[in-house]
Amino acid sequence: MVSSTHWLASQSGMAVLESGGNAFDAAVAAGLVLQVVEPHLNGPGGDVPILAWDANANEPFVICGQGVAPASATIEAFESLGLDIIPGTGLLPAVVPGAFGAWMLMLRENGSMHLREVLQYALEYAGGGFALLPSIAAAVEDASHLFAEHWHTSRDVWLPDGHPPHAGEMFVNSDLASTYTRILRGAESSSNDRCEQIEAARVTFYEGFVAETIANFYATEVMDVTGTPHTGLLAYEDMKDWRATIERPTAFDYQGHTVLKAGPWTQGPVFLQQLALLQNFDIGALGSSSPELIHVVTECAKLAFADREAYYGDPLHVDVPLDELLSAEYNARRRTMIGDRAVVEGLHPGHVNGRPPRLPSTPMGRTHEGGGSLGEPMSRQRGPVHGGDTCHLSVADRFGNLVSATPSGGWLQDSPTVPGLGFSVTTRAQMFWLDRDLPNSLAPGKRPRTTLTPSLALRSGSPYLAFGTPGGDMQDQWTLQFFLRHVHHGMNLQEAIEAPAWQTTHFPSSFYPRQAEPGCLTVESRVGSETIKALRHRGHIVQVKGPWALSRTSAVSRSNDGVLRAAGNPRGMQGYAVGR
Repeated sequence: MVSSTHWLASQSGMAVLESGGNAFDAAVAAGLVLQVVEPHLNGPGGDVPILAWDANANEPFVICGQGVAPASATIEAFESLGLDIIPGTGLLPAVVPGAFGAWMLMLRENGSMHLREVLQYALEYAGGGFALLPSIAAAVEDASHLFAEHWHTSRDVWLPDGHPPHAGEMFVNSDLASTYTRILRGAESSSNDRCEQIEAARVTFYEGFVAETIANFYATEVMDVTGTPHTGLLAYEDMKDWRATIERPTAFDYQGHTVLKAGPWTQGPVFLQQLALLQNFDIGALGSSSPELIHVVTECAKLAFADREAYYGDPLHVDVPLDELLSAEYNARRRTMIGDRAVVEGLHPGHVNGRPPRLPSTPMGRTHEGGGSLGEPMSRQRGPVHGGDTCHLSVADRFGNLVSATPSGGWLQDSPTVPGLGFSVTTRAQMFWLDRDLPNSLAPGKRPRTTLTPSLALRSGSPYLAFGTPGGDMQDQWTLQFFLRHVHHGMNLQEAIEAPAWQTTHFPSSFYPRQAEPGCLTVESRVGSETIKALRHRGHIVQVKGPWALSRTSAVSRSNDGVLRAAGNPRGMQGYAVGR
């Protein structure tokens, strides 16, 4: 089974499974295709956390494809430029691009196929063409003035004949196809051994012509959202010294399930904190879209995300008290803060191990009408902003392996295309704070606390469910709703995905310009007028979106008797689940 946010990625992953590959091979193939066909949402220069179950080892693992801040990326460096917040566009917010290294690590360590067998699909779509999604065309049109006036390398790729392409038009990214071809040829000429070829591809990206081209381009000045051109901080040595890593996931037991997430260098433990808060509520007795359920889940989210702001960061650099944050005693105290009325002012993180929380000095004022962004940012230089997402893929194979991955970053509209390579580099450093002494304060060699957060769940100790969604700060809200409805309300995967969604933007956004909307609760109109009225009566500042406006969840599952299931998201008309 394969389920992802684009039908071509799902179908490519399925082709790999049908040709004898395992879930890891299929996930890499699908992930590489997503980089081609959703370039406004992710790319080879982006980021990816991967959460998987290895049936041979009978254990889960996390692959960290989140690159680190450059060696020259210090708070002082930004202060010298007169900045108190890291821009969301241009060259300054770049970190080491981690996605390619992560995919190669999983293919080498867990896959069974050669590089050509999994790369061929992405290579064919880049060089042979693919039909542009309406959202890609919209992103390019939004950024077209920026491309024409300042980002000429992006203009050369994305404005053929000087005009934005149209939705549905076949698009060829010949520079990206050339990059893939050059990497593949170099890998195959280096050795006949599968693992050695994959390692050669990684070296070519991080130590060869790809890294050299990125470093040379990032030494030039490029316009960004500040209105002033800046050179980048990302250098060749930053890429040369970086490696994707394998880690243990964070776990929490809930209602016969063990939910697994990546560590607090992601927002993933927020999902687990929400479960810890919800433990003593009778969720099954509440209607699956009732005002009572939406209220209590939203108020739990506010508490968990407040702790995210106060305590989460790269655990290789800061002490994150996860054991305390997930403990029964701590959550019993926190649960008493949830009442019948919505909290509409301030963040309220808890006191952990006697130490007071410290929050960033960001304004908590309401920024605009409309309930906030859907997730990852789009270009903010000119024109209307089309809410962005990222990508997700989930895979289950006949061997018992599960993969959940959430690739993102390297958005074509937020950083200029690297000349000759055909892709952009991640701007994930915008998630760092320039306040000193916060868990997520900027420091060289540190991972930004990413919003990317794939999920796995075991049932009665056996690997059961892989799921995730695009959506930035909303990811661990939307997937929680899916999970609760599946566990408590008996909905199958498709029903749980299609049920009405909601989100709160009460806390500071992880994206530039980092603002919050205190008390704001956005709901799909399908929750119904009576529910909306009841939520407003409880004090929520309710914004109503279209009936299918929120959430992009994909999921696959494996039952104990070996039956595989998958579900895709109908929102946006591009999510796709396939299996046999």
